[in-house]
Amino acid sequence: MKLLRFGAPGQEKPGLLDADGTIRDLSGVVPDLAGDVLSPEGLAKLAALDTSKLPAVSGSPRLGPPVARMTNFVCIGLNYADHAAETGAAIPKEPIIFLKSLGALSGPNDDVEIPAGSTKTDWEVELAIIIGRRAKRVSEDEALDYVAGYALCNDVSEREYQIERGGTWDKGKGCDTFGPLGPWLVTKDEVPDPQNLAMFCEVDGERYQDGSTRTMIFGVTKLVSYVSQFITLHPGDVISTGTPPGVGMGQKPPKFLKAGQTIRLGIEGLGEQMQKTVGG
Repeated sequence: MKLLRFGAPGQEKPGLLDADGTIRDLSGVVPDLAGDVLSPEGLAKLAALDTSKLPAVSGSPRLGPPVARMTNFVCIGLNYADHAAETGAAIPKEPIIFLKSLGALSGPNDDVEIPAGSTKTDWEVELAIIIGRRAKRVSEDEALDYVAGYALCNDVSEREYQIERGGTWDKGKGCDTFGPLGPWLVTKDEVPDPQNLAMFCEVDGERYQDGSTRTMIFGVTKLVSYVSQFITLHPGDVISTGTPPGVGMGQKPPKFLKAGQTIRLGIEGLGEQMQKTVGG
C-alpha cells in the first residue's frame, strides 16, 4: 500500500493511493496514520479494504508528511561508502546518529526555506524507515518486525551551521522545512529489498545525486536495531538512513542552494518530491 496524508498544514486527513493513482480518503476508517494504525494488525486491516468503496479525492491536494504524531526524527550520518569518500571522512565503525527537530518536518512538495543569512544550504536524498510499533533494544533478526514501511526524505542541511559553528550537527539539520517527507509511506511488503533501490536528486534540472541504497554501510535491519539500543522508537518515528554522493558540499567547487531554485528527488518505488526554495 501507499499511504499518505492530504490537506492544508495541520489539517491533513489520512488517505491511500489506489492502483489507478487516485487518492482515496481514509478519514472515515481511521483518525490518522499514527499509533496502532501503523502496526502490523492496523496495516492488515487497511490492506483488506475495498478501495473502490472509499471516497475519491478530487484535484491535486497538498500532500503532508505521510505519518502523524512522530516522536523521533532520527538521522544517520556518513552512511554511504561513496559519500564518505567524497567528504574525505573515514568509514564509521558504528552508525552516526543525530536528531532532526520535529519542527523541520514538512510535506514532500512544500517550499524549502533558506535561513536568513545562510550561504551553505544543501540537499540530501535519503531512504527513510517508518517505524510501525514500539521498538526498544530489538535484535537485528527481529528488526523488520518493527518496520511499517519506507518513504523518501530530503535531509536538507545548512553546512556552515552543521560543521563550522561548533557543537553538534543538529543546528544545521533542524531548521524549519528541512525535513520534507513523502509523498507516501510505502508498506514494506512492496519493498522486498530496501538495500537495492536507485535514488537521485536534481537541482534546476541538473542531476547531482545518482546513487543506490546498495552502497549503504549500515543497512535497514542494523539501523533499526542499533538506534533502538539508545532511543525507544514509537509508531510513526523515522530513521533517515544517509545519502549517496553528489551533495552540494562535495561539488568542485561546492554549490549550495539559493532562493528561487527547484529541487527534484526520488527513490525507486517510493515516489518523487519537488520543492521550491524560498527566502526564510
